[in-house]
Parts: sequence; C-alpha cells; structure tokens
Amino acid sequence: MKIADLHFLVAEDHDFQRKMLAGMLVRLGAQHIIEAADGRAAFEVMQVLTQPIDIIICDLDMPGMDGMEFIRLIGEAGVPVSMILSSSHDRSLIASVGTMTKAYGINLLGTIEKPATVQKLETLIKLHQPFVAAEPRPARVAFSEAEISEALAAGQFEAFFQPKVELATATVTGAEALAYWRHPRHGIVSPYAFVPALEANGRIDELTWIMLEKSAAACREWRRDGLGITVSVNLSLGSLTGVGLAERITERVRAQRLEPGQMILEVTETIAMTHLARALENLARLRIKGFGLSIDDYGTGYSSMQHLLHIPFTELKIDQSFVVNAIEKDSCRVFLESSLDIARKLGLKAVAEGVETRAVWDLLRSLGCDVAQGYFIARPMEAAQIPDWAAEWTPPD
Repeated sequence: MKIADLHFLVAEDHDFQRKMLAGMLVRLGAQHIIEAADGRAAFEVMQVLTQPIDIIICDLDMPGMDGMEFIRLIGEAGVPVSMILSSSHDRSLIASVGTMTKAYGINLLGTIEKPATVQKLETLIKLHQPFVAAEPRPARVAFSEAEISEALAAGQFEAFFQPKVELATATVTGAEALAYWRHPRHGIVSPYAFVPALEANGRIDELTWIMLEKSAAACREWRRDGLGITVSVNLSLGSLTGVGLAERITERVRAQRLEPGQMILEVTETIAMTHLARALENLARLRIKGFGLSIDDYGTGYSSMQHLLHIPFTELKIDQSFVVNAIEKDSCRVFLESSLDIARKLGLKAVAEGVETRAVWDLLRSLGCDVAQGYFIARPMEAAQIPDWAAEWTPPD
C-alpha cells in the first residue's frame, strides 16, 4: 500500500516535534495527516473520523492523557491500527511500553528514539500491512475426562519430535518428545488441549510413562539407522516425587533397548522445587544411572540459581520468551547473555528454545550458545520422519 493512500495520526504534545514528524511524512509522500496535542485529543478525533486511521505515531510523555493511557484505550476498543512509538526515554522503558502495546493487540511497527529521522520513519511505515477481517475461528474443543481416559486406554497419544541442532556446526544432536493426541474425529490435537486436564485429574503420570517408552523406542530406531542423537522427555511432577522413580525409568528405557545416556530428562524449575528432598534424591539417582538432566524453561521460576546449585543438571534450557525477544528487547538479551555465561561457567550445555528467525539463530551463534530448537529449524514431526529430515537438513536462508 502506498504511503499516499495511508491515513496517519500524529499524537505529540510538543509543537515543534509534532510539526517535524508531520513534515517528514509529507516528504515521504503522505497526503492524509491529522495532528493531536495529547492522547485525549487523539482518541476524540478518532471517534468522529469517517476514514479510519492506518498508522498512529504516538509520544509517550504527554500532559492530560499520556501515550500509555491512549494505547490502553485503543487496545480495549479493538481498533485495527498500526502504531509507532516515539519517545526520548531510555530504551528499556520504550521496550516495556512496546510489549504493553502488543499485549493490547495493537500492531506495533516499532519505536523511534527522539529525534526521529526520515529514514527510520520510512522503514517502520513499510512494515504496515492492511488489516483484513479475521476468519471466525472454530471454538476450541473441550475434552471430557471420560474421552481422555478412553484415549489413554486406546493408545491414541503419540510422541512427536522437534529436532535440536548444534549451532556451531549445524549438526543435528537430538530431539525433544512432545505429546500429541491422534484423535479419531479431530485429527492431531496439540498437548495444550489435554495436558491441563490430565494434570487437574492427577493422571499426567500415565502420559509421562507412555512418552518415556515411545521416545526410547524411537531413539533406538534412529540410532540403529545410524543417526546418533539423543531424545529429550519431560518429567511430570507426579513422576518426580515418586519413590523408586530412577529404577522404574531405567527399567522402562532399557526394556526398549536404549541406554540411559542417550536420553535427557527435562524438569521445569517449578517442579524441581516441589518436594525438594524427594526430587533431589530421584534426580541424583537418575544422574548416577547415566541420564542427562535438563532444567527446562530456565528464567521463568523464582529460584533459578538455587536449582543450578542443588540439582545435578547437565543442560540449561533457556525459556523461549527470552530467546524470541532478544533482538528487540535489551532486557531479554541481557538475560540471554547472562544465562549463557552461567551455563559455560557451570559446565552445562546451553539450549535455546523458540528459535524462529535467522536473526535469532545468528545472534545465538555469536553469543556462543550450544544448541538451538524452534520453528526456524523444524516443527515437531513423527518419529519416522526424523532420519530423512536430518539427512537433508541445512540451515535455512
């Protein structure tokens, strides 16, 4: 869409800054520009316009109604609009407001630190896409406890696998097992639709054992075919606190003719700190048996460093929320860098999940991260697809 066809609203209390931004838009070819001296004036003018605004350029610090209140009103009203934030505040504050803007469902094109430039403005405007009415989404299917019980009995839960790749060499090193339900009517159902129900009904342990056996069998087949990779499986709270856990897991895995050293067990921070004494005993026994241990979703709990000091982890898996936002948010990048530094100093393998773009892949490589996992590499797939995928894998452009 040409800039000349777009409708702009500039909300800025400083007369000179507002006129300067409007002038830049004119230089870029804009023909429809409305100005407002604060958030209240901007919101009021939007109520009476017959032609909707496409892009709002909004200052944060304005008298009367500031930019944040204006953003809240726009978001709560569900106005389909793109926004560019303009401010002289520090980058971390601007980034926080940017996150807030997205949380309100507003299409944030980016932020500009004052003084703005024509080049920066043009770059962000080009990111705007015309809004299209969304297709109505089918209601999420709610599964009853009886349906889930029948599925467990019928063996309808299956393990899909998302590959993990060494960043330095782009070598496939492993795959994480994810539970999916092959439903006879609804097709492949993601874990978000049934795992909470299993947890609420105290039956998640049953799924854990299914995943352990299926994952061990899949990894055995990969290794038999010459693909020497590991498999990662999530442990549930019910499993981790059970007496004799290490022996039971070892027996199940070896029954599938897989050695413990070829499996990594992933534990979230929250689970690790529940019934700490039992968890420590079980995790220590699992390490003695040879299993790898990964602290999953690192950074989302309250006592991350305590976990690393008390539990014999071999791998630190950085939560995707920090990885995905590391390019745009300084705070996420700082956390990512510090996590990688901690992993190196403690001798742990660092795994970044949620790698979705080439930019994040390149950043992780430059920071010395060991392993990456995410849609940029591959989506979860069935066990039989892993060998062919691994044989053809090269980093996408």
